[in-house]
Amino acid sequence: MGSNLIIGIVMAIIVIAAVVYGVGFYMRKKNQEKLKSLEDRKKALLDLPINDEIEEIRKMHLVGQSHTSFKEWEEKWENLSTEKFAELESQIFEVENLNDAFRFVKAQTAIAKAQTTMDNMEAEIQKIREGFKELRESEERNSEKIQQALDVYEEMKKALRERGDQFGPAFAEIQKQIKNVESEFTSFITLNTSGDPVEAHDVLESAEKNTFALEELMRKIPDEYESLHKTFPEQLEEIAEGYQTLMDQGYVLPVENFAENIQHVNHRVNNTLDDLEKVEITTVEEANVETAQQIDQLYEVMEHEIAAKRYVTQNRKALADAIVHATNNNRQLLIELDHTSQTYTLNHNELARARSFQSEIEEIARRNDSVDPKLEAGEIPYSEVENFYKDAYKILDSVESEQVEIDQALRDLRKDEKIAQDKAEDLEFRLRNLKRFVEKQRLPGLPSDYLDSFYNVTDCVEELDDTLNRTRVDMDEVNQTVAICEDELSILKEKTNDMVDEAALTEQMMQYANRYRHSHTEVRNSLERAIDLFKYEYRYKDALDEIGNALERVEPGVFKQIEEFYYENRDNLLQ
Repeated sequence: MGSNLIIGIVMAIIVIAAVVYGVGFYMRKKNQEKLKSLEDRKKALLDLPINDEIEEIRKMHLVGQSHTSFKEWEEKWENLSTEKFAELESQIFEVENLNDAFRFVKAQTAIAKAQTTMDNMEAEIQKIREGFKELRESEERNSEKIQQALDVYEEMKKALRERGDQFGPAFAEIQKQIKNVESEFTSFITLNTSGDPVEAHDVLESAEKNTFALEELMRKIPDEYESLHKTFPEQLEEIAEGYQTLMDQGYVLPVENFAENIQHVNHRVNNTLDDLEKVEITTVEEANVETAQQIDQLYEVMEHEIAAKRYVTQNRKALADAIVHATNNNRQLLIELDHTSQTYTLNHNELARARSFQSEIEEIARRNDSVDPKLEAGEIPYSEVENFYKDAYKILDSVESEQVEIDQALRDLRKDEKIAQDKAEDLEFRLRNLKRFVEKQRLPGLPSDYLDSFYNVTDCVEELDDTLNRTRVDMDEVNQTVAICEDELSILKEKTNDMVDEAALTEQMMQYANRYRHSHTEVRNSLERAIDLFKYEYRYKDALDEIGNALERVEPGVFKQIEEFYYENRDNLLQ
């Protein structure tokens, strides 16, 4: 029993030892694998060609901010490649010692710390390399920009050499500025190679700025010089020749000192050439715009005068004929007005308007008579005469339009009178028919208000006849009276129809009420009252209301029945 226990204990110890050894072996192996991964990553960092990249960039001779950035990234790499790599090496060494001493827990903590350091280093190196990459690319772009400026500079030298005559008096100044740019590029190269990047950067910026500014100048100058050297002088010479031709042909220009104006523009061109020699391009551009405008104005004056002569020549006789035509028309209009005013009242100031037309025509004739001798003597610009002719035509056209309007209005007076006479006869006819219609109904009498309306219409029609029969007929008054008569006759017709309908309905109601005369005292009393209103007071509506209300009380709805029957048979009942 005792020996078995001992054997069991020994076996247990062996098993535990084997397990511990196995676990230790496994953990040691895993830590070694992690160490190897760290070593591989470290080696990969050490194998990166960062130093080669630094040397490559250093050879580019960076200037300005690029040089400053390069120094900052280089300093970060030096710090990382010394201190950080040493720190990582120390951490890896510690992991190896802990792992060999089977202190696996501390070894794992140390591995995690080393891995964090490695991660940070890889991230930092990535940033440094990206910084170097951006510097290379930026420098390439800058180099392209510098090369572009140099290409522009070479093109400018070539243009000045091959097309120097296109720059006129600006040639010397342009040549001087090109040499200044060349000096700046030379200075940049000297400073850059001698290791003064800050000043070299400033010189380069100035060289690039001056290069592109000079390129813009050289682009503009030939066109401006072309205008000053050729276009403007040729135009001014043409204007001077044209002016002399016009003077020889007897033209009078509306602009005083036209020849002096030509000389003034010539002086302006010469002054602008002086500004071009100093390469004051903005001043030259503004002056050339104004010069072109002044030349256009000179051309316009002469061209307008030539066109004005054609117009005046074509319209000289035509205007004289138009004045005679307007004078004759107005004379005839005045005769017609005098004749018409003996028969009709003229209410629209026709006579005064015709006399004002005559004054306008006479003023145009007077001005035309004063213009003709000046034309013959060559004392007046054709453009001034053209303006007078056009204004005269406008006035004469307006006068003729109003003459026609007045003449038509005079003709309309006779037509309107005939229309008014026909309306007056129609009104009398309708009034007589209305009177016969009322008489035919054999009413016991007529209400006073109806008689007033009838007499008002009668008086209105008689007044219309009187107005139409006057020695001088006032058609405005006639037309107003016609309108009043027609309105009043319409009202009278409506009153007539209402009165006749009320009387006829009252008779129908009274006949129907007889059936209740002896059986209903109330109906009998209303019937008697209605008869009095009907026969003696001629109040037909009141009589209708009296008997109608009484019947409604004894036989509801009967009023409407009788009324509907009446209107359905009205034409037959009123014959």
